[in-house]
Amino acid sequence: MTRDHVRDNQTGWVAKHIQRYVATDGAQGHDYHGYPTLLLTTRGRKTGDLRRTALIYGRDGDRYVLVGSNGGASAHPGWYHNIVAEPAVLVQVRADRFAAVARVAEGAERRRLFDMMVGLFPTYATYAAGTARSIPVVILTPAGPVPGDAS
Repeated sequence: MTRDHVRDNQTGWVAKHIQRYVATDGAQGHDYHGYPTLLLTTRGRKTGDLRRTALIYGRDGDRYVLVGSNGGASAHPGWYHNIVAEPAVLVQVRADRFAAVARVAEGAERRRLFDMMVGLFPTYATYAAGTARSIPVVILTPAGPVPGDAS
């Protein structure tokens, strides 16, 4: 994934969160209302543009775990559809920026990781109870430095 222009999530509070996170290398924004957050950059499946959003994450060993809750909406979030189409992503955790490969957890692994994430952010259980869809759990496995990053 090259370092093209990145389009940030356009939801007002999310955009402000991302801007604060980027400007301070995560010193402001990593801990968001007591929850750890990272910045996920995906390649848009329709436009090919890079799309960045902020998400709560958990850890499973050296992997990062995300939940595609979309606030409990009936549809999966756009970033989820993007990683299904193109699993190579960019991630920022605090000041660390790295490439990663995303995959969707299935079966017992999904159940274990979803339970772990509910332990971190209990509202995920409320979201799951309020929608007919199975909320996806995504695993990010670090794959090295950001391509073209000289830092």
